[in-house]
Amino acid sequence: MHGALRLPVHVNARGMSLGILATVAFVFALQWAKNFFVPLLLGIFIAYTLSPVVRWLERWHVKRAIGATLVTAAILAGMALTVQRVQGEFFNIIDELPALTHKVTKLIMEASDGQPSTIQQVQAAAAEIEQAAANAGSDARRAIQRKPVPASTPGASNFRVMDWLLAGSVGLASFISQATMVIFLVFFLLLAGDTFKRKLVKLTGPSLTRKKVTVHILEDINTSIQNYMFMLLVTNGLLALLMWGALRMIGLENAGAWAIFAGVAHIMPYFGPLLITSATGLVAFLQFESLRMVILVAGASLAIATLVGMVVTTWMTGKIAKMNPAAVFVSLLFWGWLWGMWGLLLGVPMVVVVKVVAERVEGMEVVAELLGE
Repeated sequence: MHGALRLPVHVNARGMSLGILATVAFVFALQWAKNFFVPLLLGIFIAYTLSPVVRWLERWHVKRAIGATLVTAAILAGMALTVQRVQGEFFNIIDELPALTHKVTKLIMEASDGQPSTIQQVQAAAAEIEQAAANAGSDARRAIQRKPVPASTPGASNFRVMDWLLAGSVGLASFISQATMVIFLVFFLLLAGDTFKRKLVKLTGPSLTRKKVTVHILEDINTSIQNYMFMLLVTNGLLALLMWGALRMIGLENAGAWAIFAGVAHIMPYFGPLLITSATGLVAFLQFESLRMVILVAGASLAIATLVGMVVTTWMTGKIAKMNPAAVFVSLLFWGWLWGMWGLLLGVPMVVVVKVVAERVEGMEVVAELLGE
């Protein structure tokens, strides 16, 4: 419309282009160096969480080296005791995998009334298309003759347990190696204490104002991470206990193992409850083969996850971080796309750190406003 108000926008094309290129390069660098950054950030966050315990031991005249060793040993002992108590249930789940695979195949075949399933029809169609493409290129000398892929018979299963176990063994070995690195990193960070903080304050320059701002930023980051990790410990521990009690009362096998799985999966905001409900519902269907029991188990899992997530977690997160839920969800999508499950785990603490820094650094007010309530 004529005479309408207009907002003048001045764009520095060169600066914007360089900023976009730098951002894209930074994102690809984060993805390429995932195996380095994930253990590093996880170790830093755990060390921030455990540092108050080491300082409390120092007040009781326990040297930092001894205190860091005691705290690390206590964490390892607790993990080992938990694994020892529930390892039988996890082994039962692994032993039952072949039977579960056979049961799933049987149920699919019964549901299809002996007709080929949708997956088998797609595989047969792909085999026919591949055969047609091979025949069409038979006149050319450079064409590569391909053998037709036999269509799956209705009673056959293309799922190979040994391949799955091999892939799981490789993943388990990678997880153990990364967990070992995280444990050593946590120990050395606890042993170092405030050394790195003092170095960062020193590197900010001789200005007293800069040093004060840096000290405030580090204190806010320390407090925010400790409070957030404490919230995770309380909410996930509470969810695991409630899940264990509910699944045990219902009669689901290996309730302790599934409760631990639920507590770990709930670390991922928004996506964790969906994963918990789907997994427990599938296990209930394979064990009871009853729709009523599936609804009961999945409903109990969803109710507990909703109760803990919507009431306890939301209340504690609002008290701790005061974050914008939409911005947190978008950041989880980004970090989940970048680092997968580890991105979902580390996304919220990293957003909290960015918000704390943006509130204190001049020129980042826009970021702080977008992330805030």
